[in-house]
Amino acid sequence: MTDSRTLTLVRHAKSSWGDSALRDIERPLNKRGLRDAPRMAAWLASRIDRPDLVLASPARRARATADVMAQAFGIAPADIRIEEWIYYRGASDWLTGLQSLSDDIQSVLLVGHNPTISDLASQLVASGSMFFPTCAVCTLELPAESWALVGDAPAERIHFGSPKTIDDQSP
Repeated sequence: MTDSRTLTLVRHAKSSWGDSALRDIERPLNKRGLRDAPRMAAWLASRIDRPDLVLASPARRARATADVMAQAFGIAPADIRIEEWIYYRGASDWLTGLQSLSDDIQSVLLVGHNPTISDLASQLVASGSMFFPTCAVCTLELPAESWALVGDAPAERIHFGSPKTIDDQSP
């Protein structure tokens, strides 16, 4: 067993508000989201190893973002685990979900929503408040021998990028 876990948080790419008849959970990615998701996936894949597990909200926009992220790592969409607790629940629910993961999983990529993703990241790191624009990604090293212990000690932020900032960062 290792003494740390890796968590990569991804806020879903920009979604469409064009069809007012759609329920929130059904909203697709818009043109900008379809452009940004592959860029961010490639950026992320150049910085981290293939995650052991990809988790996503059941919302259409989050699933579409997760599909693109997983593809960048050679992970099939069918291997993405859709979790109800990621769809518009609070940071404490997300933390509980993460703490219930099997310890044979070393690294997780989680695709979800704001404000919860910003709240959870802010809660896990010692450096204070974090904000995730759409399609932002952040990799955290969690000092925990077990997922059950995640949150007991401050995480270290390894990478953070958004569609507006990645062009300014070297690999």
